[in-house]
Amino acid sequence: MSDLAKTPQSPADAGTAPKTPAPAAAVEGSAAPVPAVDPRLLVREEGLKGYWTEFTRKIRGGELGSLPVVLGLIVIAVVFQLQNSNFLSASSVANIAVYSSGLGIMAVGIVFVLILGEIDLSMGSVAGVGAAVWAGLQVSNGTNEWLAIVLAVLTGTVIGALHGFFFAKIGVPAFVVTLAGFLGWMGLQEWLMGGEGSINTPSGSVVENLTNYFFADKIAAYGLAVLAVAVYLASLLRDSGRRKAAQLPARPVTEIALRTAVVAVLVLAVAYVMNEPEGARGLPLALVLFLAVLVVADFVARRTLFGRKVFAVGGNAEAARRAGINVDLVRISVFAIAGTLAAFGGLFIASLSGGATKSLGGGNTLMLVIAAAVIGGTSLFGGRGKVWSALLGMIVIQSIQQGLNMIGMSNAIQNMITGAVLLAAVVIDSVSRRTQKTAGRA
Repeated sequence: MSDLAKTPQSPADAGTAPKTPAPAAAVEGSAAPVPAVDPRLLVREEGLKGYWTEFTRKIRGGELGSLPVVLGLIVIAVVFQLQNSNFLSASSVANIAVYSSGLGIMAVGIVFVLILGEIDLSMGSVAGVGAAVWAGLQVSNGTNEWLAIVLAVLTGTVIGALHGFFFAKIGVPAFVVTLAGFLGWMGLQEWLMGGEGSINTPSGSVVENLTNYFFADKIAAYGLAVLAVAVYLASLLRDSGRRKAAQLPARPVTEIALRTAVVAVLVLAVAYVMNEPEGARGLPLALVLFLAVLVVADFVARRTLFGRKVFAVGGNAEAARRAGINVDLVRISVFAIAGTLAAFGGLFIASLSGGATKSLGGGNTLMLVIAAAVIGGTSLFGGRGKVWSALLGMIVIQSIQQGLNMIGMSNAIQNMITGAVLLAAVVIDSVSRRTQKTAGRA
């Protein structure tokens, strides 16, 4: 055999492009090749420069998050405080918190529906039915108040599941189903009330205390604030630990400390306003219950398999179906959640208004609930949103209404301004979505 036959052909001789030499570590056998890492995951290791680069990238890509609503809240606070020095007083902050609670709880249900890519127009009517069921059972028939409350909330669950059934199983569009529900449940509400125009809330009852009870002990507000900071810090540390265990870039200790400090300043400032100034009544029970609903709903949305399925169905229902997700069950469950929170929110509205009425849940209740979710940052196009947007959006709406009331503006002006804010939120959402598509990130 010739020498040429004994010599192995090189890549060049074989007509192929020469391969890139392997890393030295791989050649020497001392370590495995280092996998490529997305530079965006290394932001936290680049300090302030990395964060600024990531921030500008998100802005250019249309990923605005909660930035618009946070800036809006700052502007609202500054403008109304300059107009009336009592805007940030203890009584004013307490009013905003209490009046945000019932509608805010209903807005949490709408957030789930919007993430699904649908709409629920029956929220106000379901709230009215829930209040009517409670009033009829407890006040008119002497049923145990806790049992009456549970049955009222479960009524909302059944109504929501019924909406979901017609939408998911029968194929009726959610808009039509819930519009029919808006009209039908309004009639049921009037029928349940019978000849009574209103049924007053019993003095000292659980429902009356929903929005009228305040924890006068200062430790309640400060304790809740400290607990919130501790839970937030624990979540950051847990997330950092999990990323390190997976050998992914994690937040440095300095960033965790800074984030925790900012949250601590904010929540402790609110606790101070509710406790210390003259005329402060303490921590409202309504705010505690609203925050509890938010925490549970946020956990369900972000930390459970069901929550991931909701986002998957909202992003692309057909792809979710092919991935093995029971799309119909997810849709029915989401509408059941919305109905449950609508009925629960109706009890808060009854508490504020002094009882159940035939018109409870009417007027602009539905519009404010939807507006809160959208203004807070939940997309109308499905697949994108956060439960906490219900809190942010409702604070924006109630702050505007509180400020305008304090400077003597009419309801007509309030509605026009709220409508303008809602339109601005939808415009921002639409532009953001279009920008993300252009950047290839939608």
